[in-house]
Amino acid sequence: MKLVDLTRLLDPNDADRIHPSVRSTRVLVPKIHYIAPDHEGIDVVCQAYGCTQHDLPEGEGWGSEDLQIASHLGTHVDAPLHYGSKCEGKPSRTITDIDLSELYCDAIVLDVRGKAEPGGPITIDALQSALATNGARVTPGCAILLRTGQERYDLSQREFFTYPGMTRESTLFLSGLGAKVLGTDALGWDRPINMMKEVFQRTRDKRGIWDGHYAGREREIFIVQQLVNLASLPPSGFKVAFFPLKLARCSAAPARVVAFV
Repeated sequence: MKLVDLTRLLDPNDADRIHPSVRSTRVLVPKIHYIAPDHEGIDVVCQAYGCTQHDLPEGEGWGSEDLQIASHLGTHVDAPLHYGSKCEGKPSRTITDIDLSELYCDAIVLDVRGKAEPGGPITIDALQSALATNGARVTPGCAILLRTGQERYDLSQREFFTYPGMTRESTLFLSGLGAKVLGTDALGWDRPINMMKEVFQRTRDKRGIWDGHYAGREREIFIVQQLVNLASLPPSGFKVAFFPLKLARCSAAPARVVAFV
């Protein structure tokens, strides 16, 4: 068995590389204050133990870090609370309400590259075509991972932020097949917010506001965004663990996502 890491690296240095058109980096870059064993770590240990640097092995303290992260940072799992306070007419579950057994499941990859325009919708027709090419059966509670082709781009490129996204109809189509976990290698599940905003400002059609996520109010799903390495996976026949941080009462949490091939 091979383990394939589907998790995006979280590196504070990325803040200097992100395309200048991006205003907020909260879901992309953590803030990390590094405490090195041969620098600040010395003072921390000396204060804790009432000792001097000469008392420490090779004069070193311990390494540590202070983190500032968003619950939707990097590769993360959305709980139903993210889509609203109610799901299927009941109070929405938080990330800690979801049992780990629901996040370890069979998975398939749907290759939708070339089937949707950058910034445009991934249609039901595109998904049906990808399903036919894959040939695997969607089983109850499984995961469907969308390979959109975003692996071609780096967050320093504008194209990284102009990705194809899902709609209410296409999201409900996948969940209607029985899938519970819906993942994408794109930055977001829906089309880019600036593009949805432009359409709304022009048409005043409120049905297009964040409709891919809002579909999760009608049928419970767990959305996973910012996956990587989908090209390393077979079309089907593997399991994936989507294990989020155990953050009390939160709408999402960063996760280590690993495929077992």
